[in-house]
Amino acid sequence: MSGPAAPAAPLADAPAPVVFAALADPTRWRLLGALAEQGDGTATTLAAQVPVSRPAVIKHLVVLDRAGLVARERRGREVRYRVRPERLDATARQLADVAAAWDRRLAAIKRLAEEG
Repeated sequence: MSGPAAPAAPLADAPAPVVFAALADPTRWRLLGALAEQGDGTATTLAAQVPVSRPAVIKHLVVLDRAGLVARERRGREVRYRVRPERLDATARQLADVAAAWDRRLAAIKRLAEEG
């Protein structure tokens, strides 16, 4: 039998629940996808791509901004939004760490079952 599995990452390092809440909404998911595909966009250009009003798009963009998933930049009278890939990358890495920890635990259970 081998030693205990490596401890999981501390809870403080886990992605903020706000990231998952932001990604769970289908409209926000579509907006994030549109921004990733286009590079950037305004609330007006994004509203043309989803079945909600421009004011609703702005509210969704605020949620994505607070979650750290998009950045906004004022250019004259326009506010342009773009995806912040580093936040998505960090979240993906954290999820991969959780998956790896589960894989180690399952491998340890399998070894125990095979030994017994």
